Amino acid sequence: MAEKYIMIHDIMSEHKDRMLNLKKYYPFFVLCDTTFSQYKEGKYMELDMGYITMATLRFFINENNFHESEITYEQYEEFLLELLRREFRLDEELKEEKELVGYIFDKIKNDGRAFTFSYFDPEEKKKKTARVKLIDSRIADGVVLYHVTTDGIEFYLDTKEIKEESNISVQQLLLEKMIQSENFAGGIEVVKRINNEVGKLALQKKEVLDLLSYDVFSGAKASEEYMETVAKWFDDEAKLFEKNRALIDKAFAKANAENALILSEIHKLDTELKKTIIKHGELIKETIELQNIADEMIARAKLRKLRPVFNFRDVLKKMMENDCPEQLGMLISPLLMPKLDKSFSVESIDRLLETRMDNQDYSEKVEKKQVDTDYVFEDEIEEARITGNFGRLFEELLEQLWKHGRTTLSELMAIYEIKFGKEIYKNGDIYSFLVHLAQKDKYELKKMQKKQDTFLEGLVMDALSMEKKDRYGDMVFSVFFEPGHILRFGEGKEEAFTITDMHFEA
Repeated sequence: MAEKYIMIHDIMSEHKDRMLNLKKYYPFFVLCDTTFSQYKEGKYMELDMGYITMATLRFFINENNFHESEITYEQYEEFLLELLRREFRLDEELKEEKELVGYIFDKIKNDGRAFTFSYFDPEEKKKKTARVKLIDSRIADGVVLYHVTTDGIEFYLDTKEIKEESNISVQQLLLEKMIQSENFAGGIEVVKRINNEVGKLALQKKEVLDLLSYDVFSGAKASEEYMETVAKWFDDEAKLFEKNRALIDKAFAKANAENALILSEIHKLDTELKKTIIKHGELIKETIELQNIADEMIARAKLRKLRPVFNFRDVLKKMMENDCPEQLGMLISPLLMPKLDKSFSVESIDRLLETRMDNQDYSEKVEKKQVDTDYVFEDEIEEARITGNFGRLFEELLEQLWKHGRTTLSELMAIYEIKFGKEIYKNGDIYSFLVHLAQKDKYELKKMQKKQDTFLEGLVMDALSMEKKDRYGDMVFSVFFEPGHILRFGEGKEEAFTITDMHFEA
């Protein structure tokens, strides 16, 4: 019974906090679900609002924190137009593109209103509404300036941390906004996160040292990357810490002495921030120490490399890295040189004398291998295919001339399409057939049966059956060309083929 009571108490007491934590995710799913479904009858449904929202938050975080500037609408419009053209190949009139950007921005900032998230509070037994904004604005000197909100930063950080050298700087931005909004309890959590990031860098330093101990060159590369990562935010961090310390001092001065809870939270936040500053100092000291150790170990490794020792494994590794197998010749050529000093063991003479000679001659059995006469070579397969295809195409041409006395290339190609399908246009044999057919102006079937003058005639005579030869045996037809008339076959610009028109008369 007691366990059940504890469970129910946990559900009721924690529900409000869980809902308030979930609220920062709510705008993202609202935006993804409804943004483009109603706009211009779904014309832009292929646009991904989730990607656009994340890109927008990253852009605002970058400008607000790293460049310490708020954004005008014109700056955002330029950024989003470039994104839409690059990622989604947007190609509309400039006026319509700008109208689309305005619509997207209004959706992300919800027309200046907060997104409302309703939930039930089991402790107070009533429904409550939580409000959340991703982008907020203010007016300065008659210009509207936009900035990312605390909820927007928290949501972006919860989905995935941005690049390592920016983690602490973004957390500092979040801390600044929380102090300004007097959310000191949340600020303490942010400072703890900053301490975790500093702790990660301290652990990474140990990993680099371990790598240096057994692979100096890989360790040297890792050391350079580590130094580059740390150096990117050292200078900026000092300014941000100083700024946040000043905000805490202002909060102390502003806080009412009677409000002990707020004063306690500000004091805890101040203490955590002091710990962070101390950890940063230690990290700077450890980074300098790492640089000195790395320099010393690299210098030792260089000296060891000068020793007159040939390491086959190192040479092989370098060859693989350079992708140069020709260098193996330097290793193998000495082994292939003739050995000039010959020697013969005395024990070998004893073995020769003791060996019994067998004077009997043995015949060698020679097995006659049978040749597989059924084996078909690849060129024979190709020749059989071409013969079959040319025969069917020529036979269809003869059939049309036998029925109608004349036909054109466009009519013939249409008949080919009906008989063999649209795939005929992708088959190279049809174009090869027409090229060979154009070699002569006149064809006589009787003469072709006795003597074949061209490659095409030889293949056609092999392919036609005796029945077809008897049926079309007396046929004579001529080929005429129309250079001014060009036919196009196939679908699409890339797949289309152009052929000079021809007509055939029997």
